[in-house]
Amino acid sequence: MQTSMTPAAIALNRLGLGARADEPLLPGDGRRWVLDQFGRYQARAPGWEGVASSASQVADRARGLRDVRDAPESERAALRQALNRNNRETYLNAVGVRMGSALETPTPFVERMVHFWSNHFAVSIDRVEVLPLAGSFEAEAIRPHVLGRFRDMLLAVEQHPAMLFYLDQVRSIGPESMAAARAAQRTGAKARGLNENLAREILELHTLGARSGYTQDDVIELARALTGWTVAGFDRPPPGSEPGTFVFQPALHEPGSRQVLGRSYSETGQAQAQAILVDVATAPATARHIATKLARHVVSDSPPPALVDQLAQAFMRSGGDLPTLYTVLVQSAETWSSQPAKFKTPWEWSMSSMRALGWRDVPPRQIIAMLNQLGQPVWRPGSPAGYDDLAASWAAPDALLRRVELGQRLAAQLGDAVDARSLAQRVLPGSLGDSSARAIARAESGRMALALLLASPEFQRR
Repeated sequence: MQTSMTPAAIALNRLGLGARADEPLLPGDGRRWVLDQFGRYQARAPGWEGVASSASQVADRARGLRDVRDAPESERAALRQALNRNNRETYLNAVGVRMGSALETPTPFVERMVHFWSNHFAVSIDRVEVLPLAGSFEAEAIRPHVLGRFRDMLLAVEQHPAMLFYLDQVRSIGPESMAAARAAQRTGAKARGLNENLAREILELHTLGARSGYTQDDVIELARALTGWTVAGFDRPPPGSEPGTFVFQPALHEPGSRQVLGRSYSETGQAQAQAILVDVATAPATARHIATKLARHVVSDSPPPALVDQLAQAFMRSGGDLPTLYTVLVQSAETWSSQPAKFKTPWEWSMSSMRALGWRDVPPRQIIAMLNQLGQPVWRPGSPAGYDDLAASWAAPDALLRRVELGQRLAAQLGDAVDARSLAQRVLPGSLGDSSARAIARAESGRMALALLLASPEFQRR
């Protein structure tokens, strides 16, 4: 039998990231506590200034690859290892900053939304080019726009080097473009052609959603419009561009007007694809897709239809203003249902566990090992769809056993210094069931009591 959640527990856990034992008690009005965070959020929160820019990372990798290419054969293996090691260290640093920000943030609801959008616009370090860019992607494309308009975040995401590399947009060339024509003259064969990956994921995952009425022809036409969107090279960047940044290369662009979702777009170079993205960003299907995902993330695996309708209407009325959507979500009665309908993902459980235990500075390698063991490696989803937001993906018996084991290890690091019974009342105010409370009270030691709290059904859900 599930234990009901109090409004304070809902604010802290469903809308926030979990309570910290050393923070003041939540004020009485949970809605106001959440909404007041909008004015205090910092996109470049402490730590994020240390995440290297995507431009510098792309340029560094290009220099490293050039050095490998130009070196004698006997030196190339060592240079490759050094390059890979540097990329890995950049990733490790960014993981540490991300978790540190989650543990320290004074605006946990907004930080939750950063994580939500980063997963919605997923990239993966499985692509070697993305490994050093995952942190800068979140810092540059997600964090600055989390309290802005959806269309602005969409444009920032699709023009970011991490996304352009991840979905092979840097390899896409218009079949009738100047670059293709020159390649055919040199070799007598066609150059690499049109790549549809980015266009497909924009329509299926980022905006309209699957089965929303777009066709394969729409994908192809958007892919043609996107040709020329690429990353400025290190050796010969176009005039006025910085190596490693987004650039439009006219020579790669497929000439001609485009027809997408029944609307015509004249040949305007870079602006052609931008115009299409602006239109799909404000389409009714996009509004419903985003509303459904947002309600599913916060409220329930099967989001209430009335709440989805309210969010979709707010999206359309506001032109995709994200704080407007968040406000509707926070003010909705469904959000404050006392039933703990959401099961924490491994990231959420790890983060809330460390917040509850008062941790602030966690070694990145420990974070990575923990999330790998729990099945949700940081910035490494199995597909562009990101990680599932459903209990069925995370609540299998073996997954729960891994959480129990990790909870024991986390608790062991604190020993018996923390009173789990008092801690439970701070992190789950008024929401710990009798069965869990008895088990914690009867624990053989303080560390066992802490482990039982972290493994309790009430702490696993939000």
